[in-house]
Amino acid sequence: MMTSEDFSRRTDPFRRELLVHCYRMLGSVHDAEDLVQETMLRAWRAFDQYDEKRASLRTWLYRIATNACLSALKKDSRRPLPSGMVAPGEDPTLPLKPGHEVSWLQPIPDEMLDPATVLASRGSLRLALIAAMQLLPARQRAILILREVLGLPAAEVAEMLETSTAAVNSGLQRARARLGDVTLAEDSLGEPSSARDREVLDRYVAAFEGADLEALKRLLADEAILEMPPFLNWYVGADAYTRFIARVFEMRGTDWKLLPAAANGQPAVAAYARADDGVYRLHTLQVFAVEGSRISRNVVFMDAEVFTLFGLAPQLS
Repeated sequence: MMTSEDFSRRTDPFRRELLVHCYRMLGSVHDAEDLVQETMLRAWRAFDQYDEKRASLRTWLYRIATNACLSALKKDSRRPLPSGMVAPGEDPTLPLKPGHEVSWLQPIPDEMLDPATVLASRGSLRLALIAAMQLLPARQRAILILREVLGLPAAEVAEMLETSTAAVNSGLQRARARLGDVTLAEDSLGEPSSARDREVLDRYVAAFEGADLEALKRLLADEAILEMPPFLNWYVGADAYTRFIARVFEMRGTDWKLLPAAANGQPAVAAYARADDGVYRLHTLQVFAVEGSRISRNVVFMDAEVFTLFGLAPQLS
């Protein structure tokens, strides 16, 4: 009879990759952790039915995890970013529009990921792609991840989802069409938090901490995107981006400390603003996409749950 120790020994090596799989499906780290626990509980209860001649243990666990995620998604099917919900703002000086009723996409700390997973799957972990996948129907999302991210054969995916190979191929085609220009390709990406990306971000940090708006603008791509869940406002273009940062300086002052972080295989910073009492208090976690030598996207998180997830101190000593 399988003991709990034997079960853990056989299944524990898959926990981190199952966490990534559930995160891709759900867009929430906490929900993904819960679903991994649910997967292991279901696997433990059904282990006497597992037939290693029909499927590897890894494939069997992915089947359980995927179906657990699909069940969870019947209740809450998507976690978007502002760019997936409303048109970009035209005036960065206008007040922010709260969207606290929305379940927003969360970033995942690189510390929670196996380094090999980040290196091999960085493109499919990008926030922009995770956000785009959240807009797909749940089963299309599952098919896309199983086929194109994990590389499983269509027949195997069909068995996992209890459907036909033709339905899997059709679902994949529809998912790819809905994603449009968003790509899963890794070719244009360097290593996670590469030296090049970090050097670009170091210059951004220096410009931001120096309140040098012109230097900051030179580091932005022409069509750079800035979005800030849980607020609905988001902006496109180096000019709009810089004008918004100017407004931030007007409201919060120009004395900031930005500390390095990493999320979704992308460079990030924790931003602390100096308050009137001289204490630097946590303001945001910012996750960047770098293309070439310029920043193409900054997703700014202001959620206390995200701060806790990344273990960020509420203030600097």
